[in-house]
Amino acid sequence: MTTTDLAHPALAPFELGTLRLRNRFTVAPMTRISAAPDGTPTDRMAEYYREYAAGGFGLITTEGIYPDATHSQGYYGQPGLVTAAHVAGWRAVVDAVHAEAVPIVAQLMHAGAISQGNSYGAETIGPSAVAPPGQMMADYGGVGGPWSAPREMTLRDIDEVVAGFAAAAANARAAGFDGVEIHGANGYLLDQFLTDYTNQRTDEYGGPVANRIRLTVRVLQAVRAAVGDLPVGVRLSQTKVNDFTYRWPGADADARVIFGALTDASYLHIASEGRNFLETARLADGSTITQLAREVTGRPVIANGGMHALAQAAGVLTGGHADLLSLGTGALANPDLPRRVEAGQPLDPFDREMLHPMANLDTAAAWRARR
Repeated sequence: MTTTDLAHPALAPFELGTLRLRNRFTVAPMTRISAAPDGTPTDRMAEYYREYAAGGFGLITTEGIYPDATHSQGYYGQPGLVTAAHVAGWRAVVDAVHAEAVPIVAQLMHAGAISQGNSYGAETIGPSAVAPPGQMMADYGGVGGPWSAPREMTLRDIDEVVAGFAAAAANARAAGFDGVEIHGANGYLLDQFLTDYTNQRTDEYGGPVANRIRLTVRVLQAVRAAVGDLPVGVRLSQTKVNDFTYRWPGADADARVIFGALTDASYLHIASEGRNFLETARLADGSTITQLAREVTGRPVIANGGMHALAQAAGVLTGGHADLLSLGTGALANPDLPRRVEAGQPLDPFDREMLHPMANLDTAAAWRARR
C-alpha cells in the first residue's frame, strides 16, 4: 500500500497487541442471527466474514457469541462457543478469514435480562429483578412487547457466568481465533451490572461504580487466564439497544473508575449503539470518552459510530480520540470499504431494508438480489 499526504489516516497499519493490522478499519460486531438452530456457524457465515477480509478490513470482530448453555443466549439463530460442533463451525469461519491474511476476534456476549430467544429454555437472569426498559426487537426475532423482569442472580450464578466466559474463551482459542472481545456494552448482562437503574444490589456487585464494574473485571481476568497471550479487549458503551439516551451518571468521574479497573485489557472498544460518534462520546469539557479511555488506560481504543463519514473518521484518529475505527452499517453497505477508500472510490449508502424483516444473512442476500 502506498500512502501520500492525501491518504486517509485509517489506511496506516497498526499493532494491536500481538496482531499486525494492515489498516485501522475494523468490522464492528453485528448480530446476524444466521447460525444453525443449535448455534453452530454455517458455511454462509464463513463467506460473510471472508468477504470483509477480502474487502481489505484490518480486523474483524464477530457478532456476539453466547458463552454457556443456560442463560446467556440472547437471540434464536445466535451462534455459540460451547460445544465441539460450535468450535468446528467457527474454525471454518476463522480459516476463511485467515485465507485472506486478516485476523479475527471472537466477541463473547451474555444477554442477561434482555434475552429474547434462548433455545436452552432457561429463564432470564440479571443483577436485580428489574424489567429492562424498551421493547423486544422484531428484526432480531423478538415477539414484541416489553421484556420480563429477570431473576436476580445469586453469587453462585455470578461465578457460573465467569466460568462460562472462561470456557468459551478457551474454545475460541481452540477454534483458531486471534483474540477475544468481552461484550460489556449495549445493555447486555455485564452492562446491566454497570447500569445504576438495572443494578440495585447491596452486595459487593452493587452500589458505587467501583462495585458495579467488578463482574466485568472478573470476566476479564478469567478470559485472560484462558487464552494466554492472545489479545483480550472489552467493549463498553453508555447507550444501549433498549435505551439510546442513557449516560454514565458521574460522566467523566465514573468513566475514570471504569477505565481504571480495566487496564489489564489489551484494548477498549467504545460503542455508540448506532448513534453518531460525537453524539455519544462528547464530554462536557469538549473532550471525548474515547480520549479519556486512552488517557486512563494507556491502551489502544476503538471508536464506533458513523465512521463511514470519512472526514469525521480522519478527525477521530488525527485528533487523538482513538487508534482504530469500527464500522457497522458502513461495512454492511460496503464490505470492501477500505479498498474503496484506498482507491478514492465513493461509498454506497446504507439501506435499512438490508435488515428487514429480519437482520439475518437471508434478508441481506434477498436485498442484494433485488438490486
